[in-house]
Amino acid sequence: MSGAQLFVLTTRTAEVFAWTIAAGSTATIMGGVYWTACVLSFPSWRRRAWVRARVGIPAVVVFLWATLLSTLIHLDKLHLSASGSARLAAWAWLLVYVLDPLLMTWAWVKQQRVKGLDAPPAGDLSLAYRLLLLGSGLSFGLLGLVMLGSPATVMAAAPLPLTPFTSRAIGSWVLGMGTVFATMAWENDMDRILPAAVASLVLVPLLLTGLMRYWEQFRWGAASAVYIGLITLVGLIGALGLQRPGRRDG
Repeated sequence: MSGAQLFVLTTRTAEVFAWTIAAGSTATIMGGVYWTACVLSFPSWRRRAWVRARVGIPAVVVFLWATLLSTLIHLDKLHLSASGSARLAAWAWLLVYVLDPLLMTWAWVKQQRVKGLDAPPAGDLSLAYRLLLLGSGLSFGLLGLVMLGSPATVMAAAPLPLTPFTSRAIGSWVLGMGTVFATMAWENDMDRILPAAVASLVLVPLLLTGLMRYWEQFRWGAASAVYIGLITLVGLIGALGLQRPGRRDG
């Protein structure tokens, strides 16, 4: 639902979303990553074996806790006292991000304690690809932490309009993306990382669509070049992740 509220009803967040996001460019980014999370979740849900479905779980846990922290810091921005659908959206947001971090963490820990052996990997990642994933995971993770911890720094340099709340909200996703990339490298298997690779490819056109819709809101220069470079990097990670697994020796 958040994806539609932010990506489709971009100019109506004051009426339909948990809090008001004035900049359409910012709202479309958030809506795009929510839809991308659905793309990651659906194929993972369809996979019966835990080892083939878990690539996104650590990232979801990290994102949920980061979003809860951001929400509590900016609780006064939520439409908790508004009327109509905005109030409903605000209370739903608060309920989700208070309960889901606890429930998801409990489920993850419980699953980790289940005894058994993982099925053998279908095919190793290349060394170059693993290094790309590790470097990207570190870069996105550090950027996400800065967006969460020092939004004023990011707001001054960002290529699009941000507020402290939207900086932290997007930073939660960026931190989650860094966790996904690091987890992909740790899994070291072309089959296990497939849902995350597909989601990475889907994110690229969504972000580019938001850029084209709100071209005039972007500040062009070094910051925008970095932004487009990060989008390109995400697309490269997704494309390389769709390679067919090679045969394992032995």
